[in-house]
Amino acid sequence: MATIFSRIIAGEIPGRFLWSDEACVAFLTIEPLAPGHTLVVPRREVDHWIDLDRDLNGHLFDVARLIGDAIRYAFSPNRVGLMVQGFEVPHAHLHVWPANSPADFDLAAAERSPDPDALDSAGEQLRSALHDLGYGEFVPENMDRP
Repeated sequence: MATIFSRIIAGEIPGRFLWSDEACVAFLTIEPLAPGHTLVVPRREVDHWIDLDRDLNGHLFDVARLIGDAIRYAFSPNRVGLMVQGFEVPHAHLHVWPANSPADFDLAAAERSPDPDALDSAGEQLRSALHDLGYGEFVPENMDRP
């Protein structure tokens, strides 16, 4: 059975996409720790990040760094958080988000019902930042499709 992330990538479930390449996508989470909280997800379903092959693992972390650059550019946080934990969805993924203190790393504090317009706005800010930083070739033409 396909994971929810595979279903988002396939377009069966809506997503707000920021990045798309042959190996992975990045889209906003629907339960953000802060505006711009993004998930970097391989297209191929791999349950645990340590089971990713080296090339894909390296690529995901490279994309997470580029998303982090865009987050820093768009939101000017003190830090950009990066987390790999994988308990909520059995499909490897990296969380990348604006962080201003260690308290910003608590997933229990995620916003459970964010305003869709606020998610759209954060997504457009990051898409614009990715273009400004020179990564536009990987930004999907429409935010709702990878």
